[in-house]
Amino acid sequence: MHEILTFPDHLRLIDERSTAFRAAVAAAPSLDVPVLTSDPHAAPERTLFDLVRHVGMGRRKSAAIVAAGPADAPPESSAWEDGAGAPREREALLTWWTESVAQLTSTLREAGPDRRCWTWWDDSPSPQTSGAWARRQVPEIAVYTYDAQRTVGAPQPLPDEVALDGFDDCQFTLCSTTVAWPHEPAVVDYHANEGRSWRLRLDRDGARVTRPGTAAAVEDPHPADASARGTASDLVLMFYGRVPLDSLTLEGDRRIFDRLIAWDPSV
Repeated sequence: MHEILTFPDHLRLIDERSTAFRAAVAAAPSLDVPVLTSDPHAAPERTLFDLVRHVGMGRRKSAAIVAAGPADAPPESSAWEDGAGAPREREALLTWWTESVAQLTSTLREAGPDRRCWTWWDDSPSPQTSGAWARRQVPEIAVYTYDAQRTVGAPQPLPDEVALDGFDDCQFTLCSTTVAWPHEPAVVDYHANEGRSWRLRLDRDGARVTRPGTAAAVEDPHPADASARGTASDLVLMFYGRVPLDSLTLEGDRRIFDRLIAWDPSV
């Protein structure tokens, strides 16, 4: 049975992963150490301080978006930037980080799961609500925690609960789109060793995700053109570019995965 976590679960996991992130930063020999990450969007010279500032500002921005409620665009940066920025001294920075997370979670709790608000994933089946924002935070913070842990030499797999729900969110929120797939139609299966699967259909109508074996799925008798199997943690870390595709067991046409990695539906 596919279990979708609840709004209180997501708030709990935001706190848990944020605490793990804080612990990794506190254990670092210096805030100036280069961040060891395969993040394709990160500047090559990013330091641990830069990472904390980036992730903290992201939590403050998310809080401001939820607080603003229904909108056609995110609020101006003045809604989440206090003018002072992230402090350079470690203890002050850790306090600033804790305050950033508290600002996010308190805003989410006040809003509840059903407040309508702006999102950048309006072209997906995920709702434009505060509850969806809460869910989105968990894999984001978890992956950044992995970056911080890797930087201090102690990377840990994402907890199963985080990774299973996080990969589900990645598929339905980040992969699903009505933008036409620019290659020949394809079907891709993802299998987590923990017992869950996802099927991604790619064609001129876009990308659509189902969970095989659930009541909502329309079972497809045709085999997948490509499949990937691994731990839920490795599936998420691969999706975010933190571990290579070859960390997973692949079958079928590998070119489909390469095309998926290169595809940007927003362009």
